[in-house]
Amino acid sequence: MRISHPKEDRAFAVIIALVAVTVLTILAGAFAYAMKVETKLAANTNNDEEFYWIGRGGVERACWWLGVEGGQPYSTLQQYWAGGPGDGPETNSILNGESLNDFPIGDGTVSLKMVELESKININTADGPLLQNVLSQQGADAGAISEVSDSILDWIDPDDNTRPAGAESDYYLGLTPSYYAKNAPMDSTEELLLVKGVTHKMYYNDSVSSPSGHKLGFGHEPGQEPDYAFALKDVFTAYSSGKINLLTAGDTVLGLIPGLDTAAAQQVEAARNSEPPAHSIQQLLAQAGLSPQAAQQIMNYVTIIGNTYEIHATATIGQLSHEYTAIVYRNGPNVHVVSFYRSH
Repeated sequence: MRISHPKEDRAFAVIIALVAVTVLTILAGAFAYAMKVETKLAANTNNDEEFYWIGRGGVERACWWLGVEGGQPYSTLQQYWAGGPGDGPETNSILNGESLNDFPIGDGTVSLKMVELESKININTADGPLLQNVLSQQGADAGAISEVSDSILDWIDPDDNTRPAGAESDYYLGLTPSYYAKNAPMDSTEELLLVKGVTHKMYYNDSVSSPSGHKLGFGHEPGQEPDYAFALKDVFTAYSSGKINLLTAGDTVLGLIPGLDTAAAQQVEAARNSEPPAHSIQQLLAQAGLSPQAAQQIMNYVTIIGNTYEIHATATIGQLSHEYTAIVYRNGPNVHVVSFYRSH
């Protein structure tokens, strides 16, 4: 006897089969996509590690450069680490003819830029007169000069005693969000943004205007921030020996040293660029026409040699590049890496 199946049963079976095929296709596609993602992540991990070692290799090369030039009793922008042609007897150095750019390492290349941090003002060792001079010449309001100066010193010092216009933890705990005063040296100049009185514009100065001598912050509407002459991030560093190198500091930083006005700063620059260049503090200050009393005041803030450097290493593989930053300290021919990290 023949048994017949209803058409509905056959149609249902077809639907089940189609659903099963669809589900299996989706699962297979998801598995293939996951494998592709995993493969890409593994490749990126390997690539990141290769970038890391190219960047680190570049920093070691920079340390070698700095060590070769570490025997000089001074450091200048004419030396090889700064991309200069060489300074004095250094023109016979093994670095002569070498390049800081596109040095091959592994499957890529690295390019280097070195910044001597003694060309900036160390925020952790700056005293009140120096901080006030910086803020005055930046163009801060008269009331903000004492507030910011005292608050920076309160942020860094180890005690909880508040200076007349400063702030300690009791002030910062009243903010939203609240936090404690650090009461320790700054690890980065970005910590200035946490300090009472320091604004985003003071730190970054998104629209930089040309400095024209002393600006006291007048000439702006109430409630409006003044047009600052420079950004605090460009003149301060959290790492250095604590003194400013007269041979590498730019005109802005030179003009911020108490006792060294704009005209005297220009004379110092002329002296260090003369032929033959002046390489001693006494020569530089004498050419600036300073009195012995003014020169003595300036001597407390300045040096002619750099020990601390910020190295920027650009690691490149094919069309891709990663940026790395290192802080290194030099003691004669010996150079030590203090920190190394990928830049963002």
